[in-house]
Amino acid sequence: MQTQKENRSALASGHPLPKCFAEKLLVIRRGRGARLQDRSGRWYLDFTGGIAVNALGYGRADLARIAARQMRRLTHISNLYTTEPLLELGAKMLASGGFAAVQFLSSGSEANETALKYARLYALRRRGEGCHRLLSFTGAFHGRTLGALSMTPSAKYQDPFRPLLPGTETAPYNDVAALERLLDSSFAGVIVEVVQGEGGLSCMSPEFARALNRLCQAHDVILIADEVQTGLGRTGALFASRALGLEPDLITLAKPLAGGLPLAATLIPAKVNELIHVGEHGTTFGGGPVTTAVASRVWDLVSSPGFLAAVVQKGDYLRGKLEGLGARFPFLGEVRGRGLLLGLEVKLESLPTRAAASVDPMADPMADLLAACQEQGLLILRAGVNVLRIAPPLVITKKEIDEGLARLTRAIERYTSDGGSK
Repeated sequence: MQTQKENRSALASGHPLPKCFAEKLLVIRRGRGARLQDRSGRWYLDFTGGIAVNALGYGRADLARIAARQMRRLTHISNLYTTEPLLELGAKMLASGGFAAVQFLSSGSEANETALKYARLYALRRRGEGCHRLLSFTGAFHGRTLGALSMTPSAKYQDPFRPLLPGTETAPYNDVAALERLLDSSFAGVIVEVVQGEGGLSCMSPEFARALNRLCQAHDVILIADEVQTGLGRTGALFASRALGLEPDLITLAKPLAGGLPLAATLIPAKVNELIHVGEHGTTFGGGPVTTAVASRVWDLVSSPGFLAAVVQKGDYLRGKLEGLGARFPFLGEVRGRGLLLGLEVKLESLPTRAAASVDPMADPMADLLAACQEQGLLILRAGVNVLRIAPPLVITKKEIDEGLARLTRAIERYTSDGGSK
């Protein structure tokens, strides 16, 4: 039982969550626009967007009204039936072109699992047994469920849960020659991110996109674009893959789709859809009437040309500010990513701190830097080992970008002057 004093603290310790979570967690009470308030009353500027989920920010009265109205009508039915909100949203999504069906799920991992299953189903029914291999790339992150985890080639995530799904392979990201040597008709599918969220915000090259298109088409291999993080406006385009010139057969979406509610989708072409039989795949909560009602409003907003153009403009503005910050601090490196999914490299070996000097071999300079940002009222993410990941709500203003960069600057100055110690 927490005391009144503990309730006023911003941090929760002794929480009921398992040990895969931090021992102490910041307790967020509410949000408004691009800002969040903890339970002690302190406000933060949010550069995380709920890890690229809250594209429209916090405290949206329009989304709350839609959700409440739909909950009064109908909250859930089984997928033996359907609802008007699902039909309306599905029609809008298919109108984006190139797809015959959309399957709604609950999470990005589930959407990727669905895509991987359908890639294998397609290969089996088109080419027969033995064409079941699946390919992903170094630096990828496709989810934590067993199939998606098998396509996430990181020892940190995979090792505790081996053995994983058989028939999976990994190739170097952006290496056309390696792709040409490996990919053949024994593969059922290739899954790839245009911007690698956990891979340090590395971006796909146009040459690699062209090679993927050519080789997947030549070998009749299903190409899956994992747009769980990059889709729906995050990079300034409805689909980041298409904007680059990638021609995916399947596209997976999730994070921002329902404005913070759990909803994902796998977009399916006719050549795959015609091979699927009734009952071969399903989910309990995917495509519920509340989440799809909210998502229909989100889709209308983020898919509008004016909204996407504004994301591009703000992304260019933020990139310029980050490049200026890099010029000021020599231990900051390149700016990566696209739109409002950007990363700032931190050269750990060049950090002028005791932690970076390996006084404490267990020290994590990036964790300390993130904590310094939080002390300055800025919530920010990391990507990979040494990249600051910035994925604010897409409705953030240029004034708030300036404010966030000022807070980040103070955090870096404080961190380096204190020697990285906490």
